[in-house]
Amino acid sequence: MTNTKQILAMLKSQAEGDTDRFYSIALQIAASEARKGHRATATEIREAVDGVRSKNSRGASVPISFAQPRGELESLLDLQEPKLKLTDVVLQPTVSERLKDLIREQVKRDWLREHGKTPNRRVLFVGPPGSGKTMTAEALAGELKLPLYVIRLESLITRYMGETAAKLRLVFDETLKRRGVYLFDEFDAIGGTRKASNDVAEMRRVLNSFLQLMEKPNATDSVLLGATNHPELLDQALLRRFDLVLEFDLPTDEQIKKLIQKYLRPLKFPRLRWKEIVECARGLSQSEIARASEDAVKTAILDERNTLNSEDVLRRLKDRADMRRAFGQIK
Repeated sequence: MTNTKQILAMLKSQAEGDTDRFYSIALQIAASEARKGHRATATEIREAVDGVRSKNSRGASVPISFAQPRGELESLLDLQEPKLKLTDVVLQPTVSERLKDLIREQVKRDWLREHGKTPNRRVLFVGPPGSGKTMTAEALAGELKLPLYVIRLESLITRYMGETAAKLRLVFDETLKRRGVYLFDEFDAIGGTRKASNDVAEMRRVLNSFLQLMEKPNATDSVLLGATNHPELLDQALLRRFDLVLEFDLPTDEQIKKLIQKYLRPLKFPRLRWKEIVECARGLSQSEIARASEDAVKTAILDERNTLNSEDVLRRLKDRADMRRAFGQIK
């Protein structure tokens, strides 16, 4: 039977409007019932909690109020309200499945904590520019209905001794207070190997601080994301700190077709020459293909057409390829 303290705690949390605490106590009761062999009762309680949570969040883009960082944090964190979900990003099947596992652990983190386990929350995205790392970070935040905070490296890293490590600690302290998804883009700027020939003592101290801060327990289960185009520059000590390392790549032929179809909608595009289009898009990143497709749609809209043809898409893909050549990325 549920003890008096748990009943009182549930009533108090309900009176204070602390729904997270209310649900947590309910799940603790479910775990207690399961340990006693009352599995049907435990399952019924858990399903009731999931049902109420789902009902309360239905129809809302986010279930919490996203607060803008204040004080010194205002210059260190860029708040972004996510508008994407995983279905908006074309990912390799293995990456997609591992992200779904991560989301499941985060969504049911109370269940794990009942049994002394914590959800995975430290993730490294590796891949070439434009392969979907930043889009996936936003989609992950969108799936979890959490704010996305992008760490501003230009404000974080300074030339004054001890200042960068102090600012880094401020960011990590915020992850303990405010649950969210925190993205360290261009992560190699912080996580570069300590053996690098151009390294300085200050950046070694920064990396050491980062490694120590990553190891600290986090009661909010905030998700820490590192994203890098240059994994070869990272210090090897980071590998055991991350729960997941996900490798992104340029889209395959099948993914190219899915991407273009996705971004050409809602306009019609019958009888496109897919073989020619896919061949033209090879070597382009996910973001470049998405932008090329959107440019083709905008042209059709301005031409007062509701149908796209192959030339519309090919022209925009070639424009993107020309842009890459201008930057010397295609030889």
